[in-house]
Amino acid sequence: MKQRFAGACVLMLLSFFALQRSVHAQTAPVTTRVAGPFSYDVTQEVTVEGTVSTVLPNPAPGMIVGSHLMLSTSSGALDVSLGTLALRGKDAFSAKPVQQVEATGVMKTLRGKQVFLARTVKVGDRVYAIRNVHGIPLSPLARERAIQGDARKGETQ
Repeated sequence: MKQRFAGACVLMLLSFFALQRSVHAQTAPVTTRVAGPFSYDVTQEVTVEGTVSTVLPNPAPGMIVGSHLMLSTSSGALDVSLGTLALRGKDAFSAKPVQQVEATGVMKTLRGKQVFLARTVKVGDRVYAIRNVHGIPLSPLARERAIQGDARKGETQ
């Protein structure tokens, strides 16, 4: 008798949890978006053009971590954050003062200062991938894989 009662209790509990799952499955999906100063929204991207003033491998006091590209634009000086990995490894970013560049990314206010978080930077005919679409800086290995992937796509097209 005790075994039947225990079996019935287990069966009821399993049924209860099964019903709970189906009820939760019918609710609307919850979407979350990272909010905050370091969030990167690819739909907010803009492209800016300018002349390289300076390439800073290390941040000046008051700047966010990573290397920076200082641009002179038609709107004035612009601090372009290249992240911590853009100047490292094979196919690292390279630009010299007075070169014209085109940067695509998102403008943010960090530590009370405007900074442009670059996702890509174009120097001449060369496009450098700096961050992915989520704003995460690409490692040298990730850049190399992206280049190899682009090369393969070019061969098959």
